[in-house]
Amino acid sequence: MSAVRTVLGDIAPESLGTCDAHDHLFLRIPALRGQELDDPAAAAAELASYRELGGRGLAQWTPFGLGRRAGELPELSRAAGVHLIAATGLHQAAHYPPELLERLRAGGLAELFTSELTEGMFADDSPDGPRTAVRAGMIKVAGVFHGLDAHAREVMAAAAAAHHATGAPIGVHHEMGTAVADVLGLLHDDLGVPTGSIVLGHLNRFPDPGLHLELAASGAFLAFDGPSLANHPTDWRLLECLTALASAGHLGQLLLGGDTTTARARASTGGGPGLPYQLRVLRPRVARELGEDAAETVFTRNPARAFAADWR
Repeated sequence: MSAVRTVLGDIAPESLGTCDAHDHLFLRIPALRGQELDDPAAAAAELASYRELGGRGLAQWTPFGLGRRAGELPELSRAAGVHLIAATGLHQAAHYPPELLERLRAGGLAELFTSELTEGMFADDSPDGPRTAVRAGMIKVAGVFHGLDAHAREVMAAAAAAHHATGAPIGVHHEMGTAVADVLGLLHDDLGVPTGSIVLGHLNRFPDPGLHLELAASGAFLAFDGPSLANHPTDWRLLECLTALASAGHLGQLLLGGDTTTARARASTGGGPGLPYQLRVLRPRVARELGEDAAETVFTRNPARAFAADWR
């Protein structure tokens, strides 16, 4: 039976509710040193603000090794009353010490991802550390700028193997929204992952309506995420891109998320836009532009399908 795997257990897809389809409560990467998301109290405040606006679900795309704090997610979920989906997988190679990647490869990436989806995630992001009872509900992978390097191909092959073993959905970070066709060619055409199990992220950062229509024809979910100062040059194109896709019959594939990656970007403690922006600003805009039923589809119905799986 299809279910969404949350940090508190599997739930019926229709129970997920209004969902931020791509965000981070915790994240630590070298490129953002000094702006780590590593404060549980700040994460709790952000979730509370989101819940007050009607938020009921959130997919945290922080993968293995980047400070995801798996052991703390259940209590945050309970306290806020928000379903949390956690991620296994790996980001770009630049975010990890080479020696850690070598150890992970030696142990088998597919085996790591599969075990975190079925047995529980490692508490301290170390393959030698204790394992929590928290199971991941998705796999995060990443391309590089306008291409796929050897690391990306290796991680995506492992993610595909873990998908085939478990049914888990795969979320893809596309650097500045590029190399999306390359990713689809690898995951779907070469590795056999159904496009309905693939979430293509950061498409707002490459606002090419023609390309978006080509991607939508594949049947994959299309995620537009991360309104921020860094992405401000393309933020204003968001509604235009969503409208073009909805008008072409692809409303049922659209997802929206905040992709909060720095402490500065939190609304409750840093200045925003943070988690509340999705429901305070974006949902009303989508409703005005496309109608209330379309907004309900994008924020509630689509995430329920995108993150559901027939778990094996």
